[in-house]
Parts: sequence; C-alpha cells; structure tokens
Amino acid sequence: MPLALLALAVSAFGIGTTEFVMMGLLPNVADDLGTSVPTAGYLVSAYAIGVVLGAPLLTAIGSRVPRKRMLLLLMALFTVGNLASAFAPDFGWLLAGRLLAGLPHGAFFGVGAVVAARLVPDGRQARAVATMFLGLTVANIVGVPAATLLGQHLGWRATFVVVSVIGLGAMAALARLVPQMPVDSHQGLGREMKAMGNRQVLLGLLTAVLGFAGVFAVYSYLSAMTTEAMGFGESSVTLVLALFGIGMTLGALAAGPLTDRALRPTLYGSLAALAVVLVVFPFTVHVQWAALVMVVLLGGIGFMTTTPLQMLVMNKAKDAPTLASASNHSAFNLANAGGAWLGGVAIAAGWGWTSPALVGAVLAVVGLAVAVTAGLMDRTPGVSRVVTGGAAARSKQEAGVR
Repeated sequence: MPLALLALAVSAFGIGTTEFVMMGLLPNVADDLGTSVPTAGYLVSAYAIGVVLGAPLLTAIGSRVPRKRMLLLLMALFTVGNLASAFAPDFGWLLAGRLLAGLPHGAFFGVGAVVAARLVPDGRQARAVATMFLGLTVANIVGVPAATLLGQHLGWRATFVVVSVIGLGAMAALARLVPQMPVDSHQGLGREMKAMGNRQVLLGLLTAVLGFAGVFAVYSYLSAMTTEAMGFGESSVTLVLALFGIGMTLGALAAGPLTDRALRPTLYGSLAALAVVLVVFPFTVHVQWAALVMVVLLGGIGFMTTTPLQMLVMNKAKDAPTLASASNHSAFNLANAGGAWLGGVAIAAGWGWTSPALVGAVLAVVGLAVAVTAGLMDRTPGVSRVVTGGAAARSKQEAGVR
C-alpha cells in the first residue's frame, strides 16, 4: 500500500470524526444551548449542506490547482471550521461553524479519490479508494466514540478542539507523504462540467441521495435511540457508536474487492440488503443483543454502497472525474441532510424513536429502483460506457461496471 494512501486515510479519519460526532453529542449540545434534540439535529444538516455547497464550488475553483496543494488547502479550511465550532458563542454561530467545516469535505474526498485511484495499478482502484475511506470508518470505531466520551465529560467544545489538532496532523501527513501530482494539461472546469452531463453520472448521484439517506435517517438519532428505545444508559452510547463504526469498517473492507470484481451487482446487493435491515431494525430494537447486531449490520451494509457509487461516477465521467467524484459527496450529504430531516419529522410526529428506520427503508428501495434503471439504460445502444484510465483498463473494468 502506498504511504500516500495512509495520509489520505488519516485525513479521512479527521473528517469522519467531525462529521459523525455530532450524532453522539446532540443531547449534550441541546442541553447546553437550551434547545431540543430534533432542533439540534439541524447541526447535522448544516454540515451536510456545507458539503453540498462546497464540493462543486471548491472543486471548480481549484480545477487548475495541483492536487497535493489542493488537498492541503482543503484540510486547512476544515481545521478553521472546527476551531470556529469550538468557540461558537451560541447555536447560530455553531450552525455557521458546522457549515464552514463541511465546505471542504466533498472536494477533499473528490480530489482524494482521484489521487488514490492513480496511485495504484489498473484493477485495484476501488480497493485504493476504499482504503482512503477506511479512515472514515475507523473514525466511527475510535474517533467518534472517544470524541463523544470527551464531549460528555469535558464539554462538546473540547471535542472540536481535538478535531482541529487532528486536522493539523493530517496536513503534516499530506505534505510529507502525498507525491506531487500536477493537473493534466487538458483538464479544466469546462471538461469537468461536460463530464457531469453524462446521464449515468447523474443517475449515480441520484442513487446516492436516495439510497444513502436511509442510513442517516437512523444514524442521526442513534444516540437517542440507544437510551430511549434500546434501554441502555448514556454511558453505552459510545459502545453503540463504536459498533456502528466496526460495521462500517467491515463494509469498506468488503466493498473494495467486490467493486473491483463486479460494480453494479455490489451496488444492487448492498441497497437491497440495506432496505431489509432497516425494515427489521424496529422489530429487534427492544431486544438489546439483537439491537446491537442490527447496528453492526446497518453500518456494514450501509457503507458497502459508498465505494461502488464512488467508482461508478468516476468511471462514467471519463477522463475528467474530479468534479463528479466531489459531487458524489455532495449527494451523500444531501442524503445526510435529508435523512436527518425526515427522521426528525417522523420522531416529531409521534411515530416513535424507531420510525426513522422505516422511513429509511422506503428511501433505500427507491434508491435501488434508480440504480437498477440506470443499469438497464447502460446496456442499451448509444449510452456511453466509459471508465477512467487507459484502453486496457476500460475493457477490463467494463464488465464490472455493467
């Protein structure tokens, strides 16, 4: 494994910690700032909106910036956003800090995925991208539970100070380990925008918005479900979050080789399994051991969707994959914001703490329908089927894309 992938994974660890830790801190933030848990859930949505806005905007601005320098600039903005969150004087300023911290997220993973794919030989690109995403999953095993525990004992502001320190460490790792990778001479915003017009890219993004929203409909309120529905004490929240992170890691490890082997079947299977898990979840949540098993399954199967979706939009964007790659993270965070919002609506309507799971199941089924439709369209004459890389890579990977 190239050491540069380690630097990308460390950066992903920091980003994953700050993205997901708010779910564990919602009750603490709500109490400290005098608001309700559903209202505090807007802090999850604020970060997600930052990603949605920042991914295309910052990627467009940096379309001619060498990739290593772009990664460093994005991580610097991420660090500033977390410092702003740590010292926010009230709820409004915290919303602004979360928005700022989210701005570089999608662009970083968009650029990082392209860099990761170019660091390895043909046929191993999905595994390289999944390795970068491992930092995101490990954040949910170590970073999020530890940061949640820190927030519960020292206050939620301390959590964002620590994340800022992680951001500085990630910048050092990127500067040291990532090789110089200039932007290709033929690259530019016009070419990237043209690639975004590919129908398969757009359908892939729509699949991410709908399918992945099912995960966040539940995960956004997992800490509250732990105490209100599963019957655990507040001290068990970190354990439940860690189990979700273990599931994410297992899903990421499985997704890489499966995606390299057969991209669309991996996507279909993971979305179908996600819908099943979300339907079953409310019926097992009151049996503590079964609830914990379902949390692991939700993390694992939910995260198995990310690598095939990432590779699909990169492949279909041909030789200009950066904006499509970044926009995929906008799609994931639209799913984040939408899932958190719909889950909150279900809870506020009095449908119960487990109602977001059934909302999520519907979203996963709709996402699967879009993915299957896109796959059928991709087999028809006249629809572009392309992948990033040389001609040999195209013919080799095309079977997997289909």
